[in-house]
Amino acid sequence: MNIKDEFDTITAIATPLGTGGVGVIRISGDKSFDIISSISDKNFFPAGHICHCWIKDDTKFIDEVIVLPFKAPHSYTGEDVIEIQCHGGINVVKNILDLVLNNGARMAQRGEFTKRAFLNKRIDLSQAEAVDDLIHSKTSEFAIQSAKNLSGVLAQKITEIKKDIFEVASKIVAGIDFPEDVVEPDYSYLIDNFEKSLVLIDKILVSAKSSNILRQGIKVAIVGRPNVGKSSIFNSLLNINRAIVTDIAGTTRDTITETIDLGIPVTLVDTAGIRTDDNIDKVEEIGIEFSKQSVKEADLILFVYDSSVGFTGDDKTIFDIIKDKNYITIANKIDIVDKSSYQFASDLKISAITSEGLDVLKDRIKNAVLDFSTDDIEFVTNQRQQTCLIRCKEALERALDAAKNNQLQDMIYIDLKSALLSLDEITGEVITDEILNNIFDHFCIGK
Repeated sequence: MNIKDEFDTITAIATPLGTGGVGVIRISGDKSFDIISSISDKNFFPAGHICHCWIKDDTKFIDEVIVLPFKAPHSYTGEDVIEIQCHGGINVVKNILDLVLNNGARMAQRGEFTKRAFLNKRIDLSQAEAVDDLIHSKTSEFAIQSAKNLSGVLAQKITEIKKDIFEVASKIVAGIDFPEDVVEPDYSYLIDNFEKSLVLIDKILVSAKSSNILRQGIKVAIVGRPNVGKSSIFNSLLNINRAIVTDIAGTTRDTITETIDLGIPVTLVDTAGIRTDDNIDKVEEIGIEFSKQSVKEADLILFVYDSSVGFTGDDKTIFDIIKDKNYITIANKIDIVDKSSYQFASDLKISAITSEGLDVLKDRIKNAVLDFSTDDIEFVTNQRQQTCLIRCKEALERALDAAKNNQLQDMIYIDLKSALLSLDEITGEVITDEILNNIFDHFCIGK
């Protein structure tokens, strides 16, 4: 994008295309109010008021709409903004968008509305990233955590840390620049402040692993012999009949994946039954290889055997493949065995048909990969933010070590400046165009 395009008037459809009750077209820029006046049967749109009008193309009536006008700087982008709420049909929305484009706006690029909100200082960069997280959250829990960042929780903590470091750096600079008037701060003072800042940074970083799991989720492969009920368990966990279930061995020939919400996104992989006899055709053989690959890639294995048959030698062969992975052993089909006389050598006993033990299985899946409670997560960070925090921590640790060894304070200041720059990258005070474009290129058009 060139400078000329940076702040011209943009537009995009802000709702998913498709049949629905409402469609929203968003306009942002200096021409927003002129455009809505030129395509409607009204000329006056007072900011902050809900306005009713018809959208017209010359004499043709396009749709009856609601218009929400916002004057700069009191809008999402910090610019003049018009939001048109029309009926949600695909053609209706597109017709209005075409009218807006023909009357002086251009199509917005990915994330350009939120990018303008950042450039106009309506939000900082961590809040802009929270917008994207909120839109793409795969679970209700991650949506809640993302909303906390959007509210400024992370930004406030980063600002607090920056303020403490900046205050120390200012005293060092004053002592260096005006040695006759200002005494350099005591090294004990530096040590206390550096240790305090490091504790605050660690408090954010301690949730880094949790943040990554909440954002990306885990991959769980269901593995076992043919006909032990893998696909039935898969369907039961999804609560839909997604995989074909029959009494015929080798029904599943390929891996099937679906995602469920267990507080974290869990991608379930239903695999082809693994067997080694000679009655395997080429297609099933390929499916078995896919199953073995799924074992390698999974964060957790659900190893299933048939409790009505018992733990067989073939089960043992498959177990040897997965025994070094994170796994849960499941005795399935307990609805057709006498549980009082059967000794289960498994982690979990379930019936995919009656759903007995299914809730316990869901808890086991979550607890097998998590060493935290979502209630304990105070800060959610992404990989970029974590990298910046780690760089800041390393710089502060160098400054702390230097202070403990009474090294020159002008050298300590260099590390403090590096720490501050790393924190500035999180909130966006210091950012390159490459990083900025990379962040907003992940947004959808219209946001």
